[in-house]
Amino acid sequence: MLRQSIERVIKRNAPKEKAECVVIGAGIVGLAVARELSLKGKEVLVLDSAPTFGTATSSRNSQVIHAGIYYPPNSLKARFCVRGRNLLYQYCSQRGIPHKQIGKLIVATGPSEIPKLNQLFNRGILNGVEGLRMLDASEAIKMEPELHCVKALLSPASGILDSHSLMLSLVGEAETKGTTFSYNTTVIGGHLEGNQMALHVSETKTLANWDGNTPLQPDLILIPKFVVNSSGLSAPALAKRFRGLNTATIPPAYYARGSYFTLSNSNSTRHPSFKHLIYPIPEEGGLGVHVTLDLDGQLKFGPDVEWIHHVPDTTSFLNRFKYSVSAERVLRFYPEIRKYYPNLKDGSLLPGYAGIRPKLSGPGQPASDFVIQGEGIHGVSGLVNLFGIESPGLTSSMAIAEYIAVMLLGG
Repeated sequence: MLRQSIERVIKRNAPKEKAECVVIGAGIVGLAVARELSLKGKEVLVLDSAPTFGTATSSRNSQVIHAGIYYPPNSLKARFCVRGRNLLYQYCSQRGIPHKQIGKLIVATGPSEIPKLNQLFNRGILNGVEGLRMLDASEAIKMEPELHCVKALLSPASGILDSHSLMLSLVGEAETKGTTFSYNTTVIGGHLEGNQMALHVSETKTLANWDGNTPLQPDLILIPKFVVNSSGLSAPALAKRFRGLNTATIPPAYYARGSYFTLSNSNSTRHPSFKHLIYPIPEEGGLGVHVTLDLDGQLKFGPDVEWIHHVPDTTSFLNRFKYSVSAERVLRFYPEIRKYYPNLKDGSLLPGYAGIRPKLSGPGQPASDFVIQGEGIHGVSGLVNLFGIESPGLTSSMAIAEYIAVMLLGG
């Protein structure tokens, strides 16, 4: 009865507006979806609770263009990574977005890791990754003199990019095609009207002191023809607030913090220790503490995996995660990095930044695939929920956008 009375208050007091396409979340995937839908001639509205685009996972990652090696054949991650990589390189080249195809070495630092390296090689071949080659230690060390390994897998297709420039370009292109962006705007829930999801929308500032229990009242109800829930870390918590949606279709959410440290050597950008991305054998929950470079040559190491347990619903819903890097975590980094970079000097790592991975599998569980749910799964017309869009989400963004456009609009 209480829920019904709340709905009556909402319907009586909040103004309603119709919309064609609403994308919730202005991260890299949401921006790519908005661009793709606008290119198809649709009128798109992008809502994000932050003051600007790409403030969460999209700006707190390694900025790596992945080749598509790690993921099970025929998985969404494998398919979208390979397709997305090609689209991304093409897009960056055509629009002058800073990027470099510098290549990656995945290294085995002891004989026991060689079988896993061979498995990655075979998986990459099955996924259609071009140019993969196994190197013996001498070949790898000739390429990277500071490297220690017994064998390495070379992936020439891997690279790096300026993710902010990419997102800025996507925003500009979407706006040119008529997309409207509304920042500081939070979707606080929704309800079914007929078989369409009506969205409850509020100004973000009204949630600043919310206790997590008091029923939220929207400033506006939007009734879109198409809704894409691309809210990243908040996606499962938001989907649970869509009244009328079968909650059994919403997967459990897990969260893992990943910290990065930068190399402090004053001449590291002029004479970097490495010229390629250097990755160890993957670990549970991530790809291992690896070496990446930014486009200026600055080396950084990370991310590690720090599982965040007992996350309150309001934390994930409003992205109230802690992003500070604990200086003490560096003690875990040195021994991991020295397995492949033995000359790393004590005191040379400085705290960088941290990101949170929106995961669908927890500690001790097999890695999960992307989950993209349309009407065929949950039964709601025009609604697409994106869950667990972590790495390789950046690389996959344009391929995901293609896929969603076909889901909603047809081929």
